[in-house]
Amino acid sequence: MLVDQRSAARKIVRAKAVVVMDGLPPQPGRTIDISGTGVSLTYDHKLAVGHMGQVTFELFMDGKGQLVNSRCKVNYCIFSGDQFKIGFTFVSPDLATMATVNKFLR
Repeated sequence: MLVDQRSAARKIVRAKAVVVMDGLPPQPGRTIDISGTGVSLTYDHKLAVGHMGQVTFELFMDGKGQLVNSRCKVNYCIFSGDQFKIGFTFVSPDLATMATVNKFLR
């Protein structure tokens, strides 16, 4: 039985994402959910745990899109259906990014 190891509350968010892993070209993804510490998304390619990169997506609040762009590290990669479910942890996000994420989570 798998135990959910996430300690932060998550909120469902469905948005297009762009993933730029170190050494690889930009690839599209689709967000699943977000917390104050990271984001999970579906992705067409397998990624190694610990791989670093940049993840960009949009959160809609108050009728406007807010761009979230953060350096991230792969926390897990699970094959699910015909895609991979990737869990990313934000790495040293800037204050504007965290303010946007925290406002969305309220």
